[in-house]
Amino acid sequence: MSKEIMTLKKRVTSCVKCNLSKSRKNAVPGAGNIKSEVIFIGEAPGRNEDLQGAPFVGTAGQILSEALEYAGFTRSDVYITNVVKCRPPNNRQPLKEEQDACREHLLKELQVIQPKMICILGNTAFGSLLEGNSITKNRGKIIKKNDQLYFVTVHPAAVIYNPDLRQVLKNDLKFLAETLDKIKNGLQVEISG
Repeated sequence: MSKEIMTLKKRVTSCVKCNLSKSRKNAVPGAGNIKSEVIFIGEAPGRNEDLQGAPFVGTAGQILSEALEYAGFTRSDVYITNVVKCRPPNNRQPLKEEQDACREHLLKELQVIQPKMICILGNTAFGSLLEGNSITKNRGKIIKKNDQLYFVTVHPAAVIYNPDLRQVLKNDLKFLAETLDKIKNGLQVEISG
């Protein structure tokens, strides 16, 4: 693990920039392969993540792992994190000020990892990273902003409430893997925005 990531993890776990630090059990820094070509960014830790101090370890994490495997990734291939590093009470959506308080942690992760692609999981990450308000018209698309490529898909937790989205998520991540292969091989990919 790089010294920069170790330092970042310490900063995240000791952060008290917002009120979420008062109710958390554990802050949840990102985890995974710091040399990954893709970073997956979700909303915020849930109960299991808060207890274990690791991202996507609950039911949504199992769904994400299944979709990653379907696409040909393993969790050890990728880096996974959240916009907000502490669990909001009752798993509510993170407030803007909570997202803003965590922004420097997320930006540092992106700076250290320098992914070819950022996979946005759900509306909160979409709003935080690309200032969008609904992923519906952008889901499954590659977006370029400030020389960074983004891929937008549903959050794995959405599958819990709408099982029809399971195959959507799997197909999206398969498309993402195929797109990364095309980029590696110098082929053109369709980019929106």
